[in-house]
Amino acid sequence: MTLEEFNQLSEKEAFDSLYQCCASEKWASQVSKQRPYSSLQALLWAADQSWEQCGPEDTLEAFAGHPKIGDVKSLAKKYAATKSWAGNEQSGVDAASQSTIEALATGNQEYEKRYGYIFIVCATGKSADEMLDILNSRMNNEAETEFKIARGEQHKITHIRLKKLIA
Repeated sequence: MTLEEFNQLSEKEAFDSLYQCCASEKWASQVSKQRPYSSLQALLWAADQSWEQCGPEDTLEAFAGHPKIGDVKSLAKKYAATKSWAGNEQSGVDAASQSTIEALATGNQEYEKRYGYIFIVCATGKSADEMLDILNSRMNNEAETEFKIARGEQHKITHIRLKKLIA
């Protein structure tokens, strides 16, 4: 949709569109209420400011809106609304070997046990092997450090999705 079309959406429609970009109710509500936007840059700036105001609970809510990397069944079942976007973001998994996909699934389970949320990575342009390397490299981070990294990855994903929304 165009920026003009986005600006003209009802509050609920705008919220729903934004929630597909980032599954934090606080974030989607704040960004929606700041309309109209004069440019995509203005929207991205508002998104950045709203993300900065989100606390740990809001961040975890956003994380919960993601399918697990390599978990295609979860992607199809639980996140139908963002399936095409997330599917394209994870396209590097499609060409992966079965052993890499299994290692990603196992690694994500271990990551979730360790940190309490699924592994978040901006997968756009990354192969499954690259994502596995990133996952393995982040497994020994301190909890606070890892949360900041995951938050940053969520922010990158949100920007990509906003740019797809306003095409």
